[in-house]
Amino acid sequence: MLSSLLRIAALIRKELLAILKDARTRNMLLIQPVIQLLIFGYAATLDLSNIPYAAFDRDRSAASSALLAKLDGSSAFQRIANITDPDEMRRLIDSRRVVLVVQIAPDFQRRLSAGQNAAVQVVADGRNSTTAGAALGSVNAAVESFNVDWRRDHGLAPPPVRLSPRAWYNPNLETRWNLVPALVGTITMMSTLMLAALSVAREREEGTFDQLLVAPFNPAEIMVGKAIPAMMIGLTQSTTALLVAQLWFRIPFAGSYLTLYAGLVLFLLAAVGIGLFVSSISATMQQGMLYAFVTIMPFALLSGLTTPISSMPRVIQAFTLINPLRYAIDLVHRVYLEGLGLDRLWPDLWPMAIIATVTLTAAAWMFRNRIE
Repeated sequence: MLSSLLRIAALIRKELLAILKDARTRNMLLIQPVIQLLIFGYAATLDLSNIPYAAFDRDRSAASSALLAKLDGSSAFQRIANITDPDEMRRLIDSRRVVLVVQIAPDFQRRLSAGQNAAVQVVADGRNSTTAGAALGSVNAAVESFNVDWRRDHGLAPPPVRLSPRAWYNPNLETRWNLVPALVGTITMMSTLMLAALSVAREREEGTFDQLLVAPFNPAEIMVGKAIPAMMIGLTQSTTALLVAQLWFRIPFAGSYLTLYAGLVLFLLAAVGIGLFVSSISATMQQGMLYAFVTIMPFALLSGLTTPISSMPRVIQAFTLINPLRYAIDLVHRVYLEGLGLDRLWPDLWPMAIIATVTLTAAAWMFRNRIE
């Protein structure tokens, strides 16, 4: 038993040296996760800020100025033009200088003072439906706030129903609170699966695979020696991602680190199993990289990272059941934002355990057959 552990330790050391001796590989494993987190945290956010808009105030009254002040006082909007001609409105939208134009009717204040409905038209650039929809929602919120203030200041009865929203686990509804913790699992899987997929293929391409076969290693020891270094690097990247999420983006951690890392270890076992299976059927590193990329892309797209799984077609939802990244992202969210313990995480843990068992068994069987 001791001799087997020593052989595995030697193989782990050899594998780590092979991975880390290349400066480009070190940069990819240590610097790339930080860069990806910063890019996703800032550039891939769905939170709108400084939306360029133009005001077409045809009333030029105190009431219309107060409504536009609601928009200008919000961090979501930035007024870049005051227009007086409908043709100018078309030019601004066609040239993509503005996302929307707010047009206030010339009798806006008069109708409000008479207790009648006043018209405000919002013309949005629908070429980007996501941005336009979110911008229109922000305009609606500003108009509702204006309505409440107008009724209060003029002694009118308040609206019969007033919505008081409250969001749990993400009070300000910031996209990065959802996205950055999810990247802990996504980035980790990408690197871990890629490393595992290239491990055996690299031995074959460099001509050292035959040396492993004549060395006193059995197939199980070789599999363990290939899996553990990839998992160690994956946990290092997970830790880096967690530090960026907490120290840079200031996203509060509500759960237990022990619970989180226990789930990540199980997830990494599944990812390494998939990577070793890919590596066992790859003759060259180029094949291993291609197969790994073809595997990673569907996993990332069907993980719920950018699109909720519940909004996917039912046939596609069935395919996500074999995706370990789906369960890892859900687990990270539940631990990071909700603070759940292991007793509440079984719906995510047991599928990853099954996937890890099946993939590692399949990889060992393929590896043994390729040796024979």
